[in-house]
Amino acid sequence: MAVGHRGDLVRALRAGIDAGRAASPVSACPYPRGDLRRSAWVRGYAKARALTAAADTGSG
Repeated sequence: MAVGHRGDLVRALRAGIDAGRAASPVSACPYPRGDLRRSAWVRGYAKARALTAAADTGSG
């Protein structure tokens, strides 16, 4: 993926957030290693899981 396709990165981030909220396994990421979209997806996934965990414990 060429650098500069911001829309692709935003879509990957949102997809990661959706996967994290759904508690999908992180291995569900559809992007290959080395792809910037994979990094965006994983960031979104981690953020959603952290927010879910904080809500479950009543903190955050």
